[in-house]
Amino acid sequence: MGLQPLEFSDCYLDSPWFRERIRAHEAELERTNKFIKELIKDGKNLIAATKSLSAAQRKFAHSLRDFKFEFIGDAETDDERCIDASLREFSNFLKNLEEQREIMALSVTETLIKPLEKFRKEQLGAVKEEKKKFDKETERNYSLIDKHLNLSAKKKDSHLQEADIQVEQNRQHFYELSLEYVCKLQETQERKKFEFVEPMLSFFQGMFTFYHQGHELAKDFNHYKMELQINIQNTRNRFEGTRSEVEELMNKIRQNPKDHKRASQFTAEGYLYVQEKRPPPFGSSWVKHYCMYRKAAKKFTMIPFEHRSGGKLGDGEVFFLKECIRRHTDSIDRRFCFDVEAADRPGVSLTMQAFSEEERRQWLEVLGGKEALFPSFNRAIIPRPEGSAQLDKMGFTILRKCIHAVETRGINDQGLYRVVGVSSKVQRLLSMLMDVKTCNEVDLENSIDWEVKTITSALKQYLRSLPEPLMTYELHGDFIVPAKSGSPESRVNAIHFLVHKLPEKNKEMLDILVKHLTNVSNHSKQNLMTVANLGVVFGPTLMRPQEETVAALMDLKFQNIVVEILIENHEKIFRTPPDATLPEPGPLSAPPNAPPRQSKRQGQRTKRPVAVYNLCLELEDGDRPNLPKEDTPPSSLDSLSSPSPMTAAALGPPGPDRNHLLTDGGSSGDWASTAPSQARSSTVQWLNPQSPTTPSCSPAVTPPSPKLSPFPLSLPAAVVDKPPESRKARAVYPCEAEHSSELSFEIGAIFEDVQTSREPGWLEGTLNGKRGLIPQNYVKLL
Repeated sequence: MGLQPLEFSDCYLDSPWFRERIRAHEAELERTNKFIKELIKDGKNLIAATKSLSAAQRKFAHSLRDFKFEFIGDAETDDERCIDASLREFSNFLKNLEEQREIMALSVTETLIKPLEKFRKEQLGAVKEEKKKFDKETERNYSLIDKHLNLSAKKKDSHLQEADIQVEQNRQHFYELSLEYVCKLQETQERKKFEFVEPMLSFFQGMFTFYHQGHELAKDFNHYKMELQINIQNTRNRFEGTRSEVEELMNKIRQNPKDHKRASQFTAEGYLYVQEKRPPPFGSSWVKHYCMYRKAAKKFTMIPFEHRSGGKLGDGEVFFLKECIRRHTDSIDRRFCFDVEAADRPGVSLTMQAFSEEERRQWLEVLGGKEALFPSFNRAIIPRPEGSAQLDKMGFTILRKCIHAVETRGINDQGLYRVVGVSSKVQRLLSMLMDVKTCNEVDLENSIDWEVKTITSALKQYLRSLPEPLMTYELHGDFIVPAKSGSPESRVNAIHFLVHKLPEKNKEMLDILVKHLTNVSNHSKQNLMTVANLGVVFGPTLMRPQEETVAALMDLKFQNIVVEILIENHEKIFRTPPDATLPEPGPLSAPPNAPPRQSKRQGQRTKRPVAVYNLCLELEDGDRPNLPKEDTPPSSLDSLSSPSPMTAAALGPPGPDRNHLLTDGGSSGDWASTAPSQARSSTVQWLNPQSPTTPSCSPAVTPPSPKLSPFPLSLPAAVVDKPPESRKARAVYPCEAEHSSELSFEIGAIFEDVQTSREPGWLEGTLNGKRGLIPQNYVKLL
């Protein structure tokens, strides 16, 4: 049973039971007062904890934003660029979420703490004050009655009448105060039901709004998350393919390291201990140096290096060799020693010690010593042993026979071409197919002896057994270049041209194979072999490098992208001739990439105002850009050979990429050793068609950021500087608008009234009467 009501008529009786009921009401309000006091304390602790959580989340977001992935090689795939940018996307998501949390924390003070403090002060505090008056008046009233009743009856009547009037007036005052106190007690009991609960409702409304904002942010993030999952899966698939190749190369080198030495600009290089003589009585010391020798120039370079001291590199020393003499053990108390004399230092002889007798003999041979008995240090590319497979009539028969069997029997088999057959069966089938006597007898379409996975493995094994990969060693580097850079259109155009440079038989067989792979990818819903998965399988098969090195294997992912482009653009590449108006791409030149546009979504997601109960806290309009509605990513996103709008969004603001750009007369490492310099500028023009001038960059410069759009470092200042108030600009790259606020244009388009935009990396201009946003790194100011 709840509290008993306080009747006003009982104020005049003031019975013991009435007093008990008053005390029950007072005790309940005191309990409420203590509860609200504790709740306010907990609420303030909640706000402090929320701010601490928000600070920790912001610090976490800051750490995510500042971390940057490094990559192996000279370029990243589109998938890797998106993965690299993902940490900043996560950081921005957390930042936006914490902004909503901060607003919620502010709303807790306004909607919960202050109303409760007001109720406790104005209502419960008022009851306390009324109680004090009531208790004081009770004491006064009954003290006066006791005193009055003790008056002697012998007093004068006037005196007694005056006392009676005073007692009656005091009792009336007491009754009035009692009535007011009882009214206040019951009023406060009823008022607390809404004045206490209403702030709680506002508090939870704010909390629900925060979680709703988080839900909305997650919905906005969902499209990016789905694309990122595809990027991660593609990268994982390429990693698995690359890892197996790297492990195979590692095992080959482990078994015979001397046959897998990389080509070098030095005739010989390696560690030698060099004797450093000191004045008596200190004797001499032996210091380990890394030594390099160029035989043609007789230039000897040695650099002190000690592994045990943390790998500290010392100052190098260079001299020109005059002669080398072997030291006998009777002339020095050390083994494997020889002396070298410098031509530019008359009378100066250095004593060096090799690690073994064999290494000493090799150094003696290279340096022109007397014991030239062992093979030199000169390193050459180890040719691959030629297999029995050939690009002849028999080879085409094998290819067509296997493809027809696969398309007839197993086009919908899950993991087609990824699931491998039993090695012994594969070898037996391939041997029968490559034998003129037995080839026609093999029935692949109806025989149950040959599983589909055996047929697909035999087909891949045949292609691997060719003396040269189907896309040739000569054009290997040329195919890789557009996959590393350039716009989607320029990639397709470059590969289109290069395919038509292949020998006729190679192109014909590649056409048959890619047409088949296109058909396989069209059934990807059943066989799960998307374009990206087929690229992982056939990239190393069709485009293996001539020299097996880790650096070459790091380019496997770009080989996969080339195969993806072939599959996605089969009809254009093999059924139409290349555009004769475009310049011919040259070998192994590094193109200036057609830059991916900086997306307005980068780092800026919609900030939603938090509408809390009885409180409106809204962000400024300038903090809430209108973002495009995102569509559900199609299944074709499984192939990232052409960057999607989200891919461009993840690339960030304009700037140079990581590819080394070669000047017409310059060189860059291995590229320079395998490609004539006069052909480099043509590839630059190819990947930037109709570009009037193509700026270049010194190959020694390493671009600073992987997330910047691929402009060379030596761009004219007019391209990268902010324009003045109003100028004209000419498009140097084509662009297709992704949002209604952007302009679409072709190369050579002239923009009027070009001005800076509030969006970083964008300009505003007018084209054909329409005004909109222009990517700054797509135009050149006039």
